[in-house]
Amino acid sequence: QVQLVESGGGLVQAGDSLRLSCAVSGRTFSWYDMGWFRQAPGKVREFVAAISWWSGSVTRYGDSVRGRFTISRDNGKNTVFLQMSSLKPDDTAVYYCAAKEAHGGTYHADSEYDYWGQGTQVTVSS
Repeated sequence: QVQLVESGGGLVQAGDSLRLSCAVSGRTFSWYDMGWFRQAPGKVREFVAAISWWSGSVTRYGDSVRGRFTISRDNGKNTVFLQMSSLKPDDTAVYYCAAKEAHGGTYHADSEYDYWGQGTQVTVSS
């Protein structure tokens, strides 16, 4: 049983930074490609960022966050991070961490992911 637990969400002001964490337990963390998605009220779930297994040599970002967000992983801590900078009110959403066993692919399709966390709320005030 693979479990993903997100943390680090909260209420911040526009222009602030925030770092989300996702702790993974139950299997070999380094084997998984990892991703972050978000969903705002009334909107479809949106791809945010992804990082490849083990070395994390491949990263992908959604158009709306590229240049502001950075994904990274620490295999020793079984944790993936999402560093968010220059936050905007449009970044307000529930952020979900996800893991996939199959390597490669598009990274941004949520159907590729096998395991999901419960989400953490990020609210950015103007």
